[in-house]
Amino acid sequence: METKLYTVTRIEGEYAYLRQDNQECDEELFIAMALLPPEVDIGTRLKYELFEYSII
Repeated sequence: METKLYTVTRIEGEYAYLRQDNQECDEELFIAMALLPPEVDIGTRLKYELFEYSII
């Protein structure tokens, strides 16, 4: 499985919007905050690997 890197661009309610690093498109992915580490905030960089998000 491929490792992907994301940056949290905004948080609205119980969802975080993520932009994939090294991508030219402006498409954002929204993920429930419950699936992310509790320390996540705007600007946090995340690694998605083996169906799990971790802070880098």
